Amino acid sequence: MTTAILTARFHELLRKCTHINMSQVKQIQAHLTTSGLLFFDVRLLGRLFSVAAGDLSHAHLLLSQIPHHHKNIFFYNTLIRSHSQTPAPQFAISIYVLSLRAGLLPDSYTFPLLLKACSLIPACPQGQSAHGQSLKLGLYPSLFLNNALIHFYSLTGQIHIARQLFDESPLRDVVSWNSMINGYARTGDMGKARELFDEMPERNVISWSALIAGYVQVGLSKEALDAFVRMQAGPDRPNEATLVSVLAACAHLGALEQGKWAHGYLKSSGMSLNVFVGTALIDMYGKCGEIDLGLEVFSEMEEKNLLAWTAMIKGLAMHGRGSEALSLFASMDEAGVVPDDITFIGVLCACTHAGLVDEGRRIFNSMNEVFGIMPKIEHYGCMVDLLARVGLLEEARRLVEQMPMEPDVLIWGALMAGCRFHGDVGMAEYVGKHLIELEPDNGAVFVLLANIYSVSGRHDNAQKVWQLMKSKGLMKTPGCSSIEIRGTVHQFLVGDTSHPQIREILAKWEEIERLMKLEGYVSNKMDVLLDIEEEEKEEVLARHSEKLAVAFGLISTSTGTVIHIVKNLRVCNDCHHVTKLISKVYNREIIVRDRTRFHHFKGGTCNCKDYW
Repeated sequence: MTTAILTARFHELLRKCTHINMSQVKQIQAHLTTSGLLFFDVRLLGRLFSVAAGDLSHAHLLLSQIPHHHKNIFFYNTLIRSHSQTPAPQFAISIYVLSLRAGLLPDSYTFPLLLKACSLIPACPQGQSAHGQSLKLGLYPSLFLNNALIHFYSLTGQIHIARQLFDESPLRDVVSWNSMINGYARTGDMGKARELFDEMPERNVISWSALIAGYVQVGLSKEALDAFVRMQAGPDRPNEATLVSVLAACAHLGALEQGKWAHGYLKSSGMSLNVFVGTALIDMYGKCGEIDLGLEVFSEMEEKNLLAWTAMIKGLAMHGRGSEALSLFASMDEAGVVPDDITFIGVLCACTHAGLVDEGRRIFNSMNEVFGIMPKIEHYGCMVDLLARVGLLEEARRLVEQMPMEPDVLIWGALMAGCRFHGDVGMAEYVGKHLIELEPDNGAVFVLLANIYSVSGRHDNAQKVWQLMKSKGLMKTPGCSSIEIRGTVHQFLVGDTSHPQIREILAKWEEIERLMKLEGYVSNKMDVLLDIEEEEKEEVLARHSEKLAVAFGLISTSTGTVIHIVKNLRVCNDCHHVTKLISKVYNREIIVRDRTRFHHFKGGTCNCKDYW
């Protein structure tokens, strides 16, 4: 067989390299070596090296065997690309240095590959040096290089340089625009990101995904879903990355219907339920009040990583299903998945919401003793919350005082919540002093302390706290509740009268009040300011955001439909009591997600057992 035919056959074999494993590649290399063809055809050598780069140690060995006169910049570019795709992209820079020592000049492919590695590390000085060298070598302007530079500078926080390159470049394509939009989104400047997006001569799915992800990143979830709706009106179809961001926005807003639509689109489009989309679905269903649907997704996932297990455990914890969360944690251990500190936050929260004190103590102690993870302040916060909830206030206080780090507002706040529930005014005063020292301008601290005084009958003390709060010009954070009706998210602020259906909503609330009073309802005015008349207090309570949302839900949905509400603050005592009665009087299941957990109201009861 002639040399030409042999090399042609090896070329064809290596061209189909996607179907060849590394052992087969090594066999081909052995044949080429024994036949003397390895260094006969440089193109064949290059093709072999590209395939061998899938095993970096082998690729480095092969490079060392290539005669100096056969080495060119292609081999080093291949290694730079391969190293930039690993968890240790810094080695790409070392390969670049080796190429210079070998006397090889970089080409138009070298710097884009090197800049990608510098973006990932990140390595600003090395990236800037690469920029300078590309100018000296006359490789600029080049569309490929320009896009790499824009990407590098935007990814490393030097957005002004990226914008200068973008504005001055005569060569721009959709990748250039996408890099700039991504850059502004990363810095949180969604105004400029949106401006660029609107100016784009053409867009693709990456453009839309960058905009939507940017909105989610800065907490503008409603704007993210609005952008997604606009995307659907055009020719670009969402991909997995788009759906992950959309599901995150749905999770934040509690937009269950849109989240379900995204899930349905995933199925109908034939996309795979990979670990990223699966985890986003679990998180969305958990935060939208449909934890059982999250469990279905979890069971369908063929691949489950630590994030998926943790999301499922945290979801069960939020819904007060502590025993199930602990059972899942045990299954995770059996599956050989090692928990991290975030997993333990979810497990400890599960113990907290279910009141599992002994389990909580055992798991907290196991962190360091079994898994070698030193508890962080968040884990101490979970334990303080657990102990305070069940009335073990002295043990909780001792734990706070023995912590190896200074307690923060969340730690003291958890203890204060326990004082409030169990009526321990003395300890509340002690905790309140620490809270005020840490955050003297936090109105929520004063509100909580005043409420504790009110509940215990010490109205003079409560009045003094309110007056002090007023003298400091502090305001109570306004409550905001949202509800999704037929794919549209409606938001209500406390006392809000701006909704176009406000008259119908208030009329419905009057009906609700009449029916509740027949059930013996008397408004709980403890959480309302003290310096207003009793009649005004009832009106203020009636305008609480979740009450407006519930009334709107009742007039906007058919009998039997579950009402889902998301609130930014902790549900007040009166609203909690009212929602229990509404679930009984109207025979409706109402699911409310507040700042701390989910409340499932059904038949006049709540799954939190009146402790939250």
